[in-house]
Amino acid sequence: MQIYNSLSRKKETLVPVHEGKVGIYACGPTVYNYFHIGNARPFITFDVLRRQLEREGYDVTFVQNFTDIDDKMIRRAQEEGITVAELADRFIAEYYTDAKALGIRPATVHPKATEHIPEIIDLIQRLIAKGRAYATPSGDVYYRVSAFPGYGKLSGQSVEDREMGASERLDVETDKEAPADFALWKAQKPGEPAWDSPWGKGRPGWHIECSAMSMKYLGETFDIHCGGKDLLFPHHENEIAQSEGATGKPYVHYWMHNGFINVDNQKMSKSLNNFFTVRDISKEYDLEAVRLFMLSAHYRSPINFSRDQIEAANASLNRLYTARDHLRFQIENAEEKVPTPEEEAFIERLKGYEQQFDAAMDDDLNTADALGAIFEMVRDANGFVQPGVSKQTAVRAMESLKAVCGVLGLLTKEEDGLPEEVAKMVQERAEARKNKDWKRSDELRDAIRNAGYILEDTKQGQKVRKDV
Repeated sequence: MQIYNSLSRKKETLVPVHEGKVGIYACGPTVYNYFHIGNARPFITFDVLRRQLEREGYDVTFVQNFTDIDDKMIRRAQEEGITVAELADRFIAEYYTDAKALGIRPATVHPKATEHIPEIIDLIQRLIAKGRAYATPSGDVYYRVSAFPGYGKLSGQSVEDREMGASERLDVETDKEAPADFALWKAQKPGEPAWDSPWGKGRPGWHIECSAMSMKYLGETFDIHCGGKDLLFPHHENEIAQSEGATGKPYVHYWMHNGFINVDNQKMSKSLNNFFTVRDISKEYDLEAVRLFMLSAHYRSPINFSRDQIEAANASLNRLYTARDHLRFQIENAEEKVPTPEEEAFIERLKGYEQQFDAAMDDDLNTADALGAIFEMVRDANGFVQPGVSKQTAVRAMESLKAVCGVLGLLTKEEDGLPEEVAKMVQERAEARKNKDWKRSDELRDAIRNAGYILEDTKQGQKVRKDV
C-alpha cells in the first residue's frame, strides 16, 4: 500500500515495524458534546483504512482515544452541575451510538486519558530528566521547545510560528520560560478535577495524553498516526516533540491527515449556523448515505457537504442495494448446474473489478476510484446475472459485491423479512394480477411504496425490497 506521509510530503510504501502487523493511532473525540460532521470524516476514513489493511491480511491494532478531561469539558460540566466524569460517560455512550449508525467499527482499544494518569506522569518525568521539560513554582509543567531541534518537521512551522499563534487551549500562561513552550501538566484551579503528581495536584495537558496512550498500546515507535488536518499543528507536532524527546526514537513512521469539510461551499462554523452534529443529520439523512458521500472524494481533498450531494449519494446507495437484492433473488431462483464458458468469463471479470478496487485502495486510499470499480461491477452483474445463469455464478457475484462494499462499510443493512401488513399487500397484489384486476394491482403497488418498499415485476414473480 502506498500512503501519502504528511511527514515526508510524498507517497511511501507501507513497511510495518513488525512484519504482518500494523499499529494505528487515530485521534478520537473530546467527549463534551455529540460529534459533528467534520469529526465524522476522519472516523470513517481511517475505519476504511483499517478494513482494507485487514483485507490484505494484516493483523491491525487500531487505537482511538477519548479525551475525557479538558477545558471545554470542565466548563460544560460546571454549567450542567455535574461532574466531568458524568459528562464524559454520557457522551462516550453517544459516540458509540452515532459511530455505529455511520458503520464505524469499535477500535481494538478505546483508551481514556483519565485512566492513564500514571503513564502520563511517567512520560513527563522522563522529559524533565532529559532537560526537555521543566516544572514551575505554581505546579505547572511545560515542554521546553527549544530543547528539541526537530520541532516543526511535521508541519513545516517554526518555533516562531508557535510563539505567534499556538496557545494551549485558552489558558493564560504566564510562568513559562518561552512563549512557544506548551503545557504537559496543569496545576489545579478551584473546582477542577485533579490527580496527585510530583508537582502537586493537577491534570494533564492535551498533547501529552495522546503520546502516553499511543506508546502504551503500540510501542515507542509505531506505524500510522492519523487525524484531521486541523490537528497537524500544534497537536501532532507537539506529540512528536514529546515522544521523541523522551525516547530518542522515531515516534511514528507514517502520518495521515484528512482534508476539511465545507457546508454549502462555506467553512463550517457556529456563527454561520452550518455547524451540524451527526445526530442532527441523522434526523434528515440515512447515515449510510452520508458515509458513501464521505468516501466519494479522496480523503486528503476538501469536500463540500450539501443536500444535493447527500441525495446523489443516497441514489448511489440505492443502486448498490438494488444490485444486492437482484443477486439475492437470482440466487434463490437459480439452478444448480455447471457454469457456461460465458459465465466463467464473467467470473474472471469479477476478479478484475476486485483487482481494480484493491489497486485504487492501495494508491493512498483512493476510495473515489474504488467506488468506480464497484459500480462497474454492479453494471456488469445487473446485466449478466439473469434467469438461466447457474447458482454458482450468482453466488460468486454476490460474494464479490459484498467483499468490496464491506471494506467501505457499505451494504450493511440486512432484510429482516417483510412486515406482516406489507407481505399481505404483496400477496393480495399477486392475486389481483392473476385476476387481471389492474386497478387494484396499481393501488397496492402505491400502498406498498408508501410503506417504504419498492416492488418490481419479473418473469419469476414479484421482487420486493426496502427503499433506502
